[in-house]
Amino acid sequence: MSATGYIKVNAYESYARLPLKDVAVTVTAEDGTAIALRLTDRSGQIAPIEIPVPDLADSQAPDPGEKPYAAVNLYAHLRGYELIESENLQVFADTTTVQDLVMIPLAELPQQWDQTAIFLTPPQNL
Repeated sequence: MSATGYIKVNAYESYARLPLKDVAVTVTAEDGTAIALRLTDRSGQIAPIEIPVPDLADSQAPDPGEKPYAAVNLYAHLRGYELIESENLQVFADTTTVQDLVMIPLAELPQQWDQTAIFLTPPQNL
């Protein structure tokens, strides 16, 4: 891996899309190794996180046995809100992957106060 891709996050409260400040966003490699930890700003965003990825040429003519992207997991937590896990996010060279996080207040989920919303991104059909 000798190229760079990026992940950008937008965190919102429910479907009203109200920006959420101080959401703890953790990005990990597939093996669980932490890549970055950031807190969202008052706009509900973080600065893009750099991710080491395969070269751009690998995604234009991929080898069937290799992934032409880096797969990462993203976790988002804010006290009083549902925890979010986004698994297998795919990051390509010279590209910014945008992850919108719609966080539901736990007050709206009284029977599910400890629930985690898990989103799995299927592999690209390249």
